[in-house]
Amino acid sequence: MTLPTLLDIEASGFGRGSYPIEIGLARADGSCCAFLVQPLEEWTHWDPKAELLHGISRARLKREGLPVAQVARWINDELSEVGVAYSDSWGYDNTWLSLLFHHAGMLPAFRLEALRILLDERQLDMWHRTREALVTELGIHRHRAGEDARLLQLTYQRTRQLAGCG
Repeated sequence: MTLPTLLDIEASGFGRGSYPIEIGLARADGSCCAFLVQPLEEWTHWDPKAELLHGISRARLKREGLPVAQVARWINDELSEVGVAYSDSWGYDNTWLSLLFHHAGMLPAFRLEALRILLDERQLDMWHRTREALVTELGIHRHRAGEDARLLQLTYQRTRQLAGCG
């Protein structure tokens, strides 16, 4: 079974003024990677509750984050051949991705689609149970973009197997 490429984004918070702080990918071969995004001067929104979830401080982003244009180039390099990546939070992730590419002065060379379009009813019924079982089994640290993207991919794979889809 070929695995779909999954994209996950951690952000400064939700809603107006929020922006991407970490972008992670799980590639079709199962490998994953993630990059911290250096916030622009005008990106000031910061929700302490979001920081409690992902554990990434604004100071760390300024210190270790990559410039917006570099992250946008990296994503395009990774995804232009694949053509499409999937997200379980399409509404948020697409908004943050658009913001990133806008400020980089670039256009994405791929489409971001909702993961939901790949799932049948049987997979949807068992999705949350399966995901939580994998978190426990594999000791996955939630709310980091690379690990969350890989968790989505593994959940997709396991629900397909359990549903008898391959």
